[in-house]
Amino acid sequence: MTAPDAAALGQRADLMIRALGSISAEPNRLVRGFLTPEHRAAADLIGQWMRAAKLQVSEDALGTVRGHWPGTGPKRLLIGSHIDTVIEAGMFDGPLGVIAGILAAEHFAKAGRKLGFGLDVLAFGDEEGSRFSKTLSSSLAVAGAFDAERLDLADANGMTLRDAIAAYGKNADDIPAAAYDRDVAAAYVEVHIEQGPVLEHRNQALGVVTAIAGQTYVNVEFLGEAGHAGTVPMLLRRDALAGAAETVLLAERMARDTQGEVVATVGVLRIPNAAGNVVPGNVALIVDIRSGSDEARHKFVGAFKAEIRALAERRHLGVTMTDTRNVPTTPCDPALQAGLADAIRATGGDAIKLVSGAGHDGMAMARLCPIAMLFVRCRGGISHNPAEYASPVDMGLAVAALIRFIETVKL
Repeated sequence: MTAPDAAALGQRADLMIRALGSISAEPNRLVRGFLTPEHRAAADLIGQWMRAAKLQVSEDALGTVRGHWPGTGPKRLLIGSHIDTVIEAGMFDGPLGVIAGILAAEHFAKAGRKLGFGLDVLAFGDEEGSRFSKTLSSSLAVAGAFDAERLDLADANGMTLRDAIAAYGKNADDIPAAAYDRDVAAAYVEVHIEQGPVLEHRNQALGVVTAIAGQTYVNVEFLGEAGHAGTVPMLLRRDALAGAAETVLLAERMARDTQGEVVATVGVLRIPNAAGNVVPGNVALIVDIRSGSDEARHKFVGAFKAEIRALAERRHLGVTMTDTRNVPTTPCDPALQAGLADAIRATGGDAIKLVSGAGHDGMAMARLCPIAMLFVRCRGGISHNPAEYASPVDMGLAVAALIRFIETVKL
């Protein structure tokens, strides 16, 4: 069996990604939602590529396309990612993982080489959650963890998920059949652009993910006293915005002090009845806190809240804090990590380890089986943006590393 040609694989991946990227609901930006005509067109193209790769193709009730290459035993290695997008997306987030899986499976299928386990390539349709208000519906169904209450979720036009499934030509009653048997699904691996700048900064094409970060949202609301901007003396003010501003800088300072273990971001700040000539009396903000360690995240959140209470007391402000989101860390399997690291080294790279700060289908798949992720360098760390880009060279190395991993993994 010939060794994979990384350069040729990268060129093919690039052409396939651009073909998929042309399927959009809008002419001037990439928008591809779950269970839409664009999802149908993308799924059909994925199925066409899978058949050309000699894979057996099927599709479940939520539109996940599956390409299967049988092995000599009952277990299967699942390889996948998603083909839905955010609004005004880049082309590489999601599709790279699906296409890498197809090209890797093709390497074995076209040579007629059967491994001790089967290969299943999965193209999920709802990682981003752009159409309905929750993410990961497709992969949760495959993992046997789909919550039927999701069927009543409605999109911006009032169509429920249940009705969207029917309009797509599927039946919501068939969703349970999408789940894998736990004795069959041996492991899940996902190739994905990093969506951050670490690999580029380290001048490496590929990296091994140790965990998908856990996440806490802390909603903070300060209550001061509104007043005239010209008549209330500075020392007598109870300025809620000043308290919020100090909180933003506090989050930044405390996260930096963890030496990369925790990241904290304030992306939402609301000032009701804001005016240039009014001292703000009420301000709310949302703090997004993430870490690859649940212990570190919980410790940070506790210390952060204590500091907020202290600054509120010092500024004579009322404060309320509510955790509105708590998602645990999803660890990647150590043995699978080691296998990916060896595969990266076989391509000539260093096996850099890093935490994924973004969510992925692997979070759902971890409910089914051990998971692993291979990150691919993306230019400038840019993602969820039309400027998102991974080079053919790096994508080719990723496919070659995935093939090596498949050849050597013990399941």
